[in-house]
Amino acid sequence: MLKVIIQEGESIDKAIKRFKKKYEKSGLLKEFRRRMFYTKPSVEKKMDKERAVRKNKRILAEENL
Repeated sequence: MLKVIIQEGESIDKAIKRFKKKYEKSGLLKEFRRRMFYTKPSVEKKMDKERAVRKNKRILAEENL
C-alpha cells in the first residue's frame, strides 16, 4: 500500500504529484492491466520473446549511432 505523508506547509497538489510518481514507479497499474484478462502461458512466452527481440534491436541501434 502506498502512503504519502503530507509535510508541514506542503500543498495538496504537491502531495498528489508525489503519490502519482510513487504509483507509476511501483508498477501497480501495469500489473493490474496485465491481470485483467487471462493469457495462456504459450502466448506469454511468445510475447516475452517478441519483447526481447525488440529490446535487442533497440540496443543495437543505439550502439551503431
